[in-house]
Amino acid sequence: MACRIGELVLECRSPELLAQFWCEVLGFVELDREGGELIEIGPASGFGGLQPTIILSRHEQPRTGKGRLHIDVNPTDRDQDDELERLLALGARPADVGQTGDEQWHVLADPEGNEFCLLRAQLTE
Repeated sequence: MACRIGELVLECRSPELLAQFWCEVLGFVELDREGGELIEIGPASGFGGLQPTIILSRHEQPRTGKGRLHIDVNPTDRDQDDELERLLALGARPADVGQTGDEQWHVLADPEGNEFCLLRAQLTE
């Protein structure tokens, strides 16, 4: 038997801000909350489905250096250019992690600077 990723935990300074951002990006909803210290977001069907939930855990120390893990996202109902425009309007910003400019993906950062990539391939929901 193998394992499956059930949750991703992201330490952050503002769980509220990132919960709002990632819910908009991924079409997730808030599933659980422990005071202002922890917010779990995920698909409306809740924990245990095909998509992992994300736990945003308050951590006061600022992040230093490039993250060792990042999320890749794919558009589901529009092309990459339109999705890039939507993500930038939500508060994502371009990030430079040493890419050449010839990549078929866009490197972005969430409002706290966590890098993620917008891939070209469109996935169906």
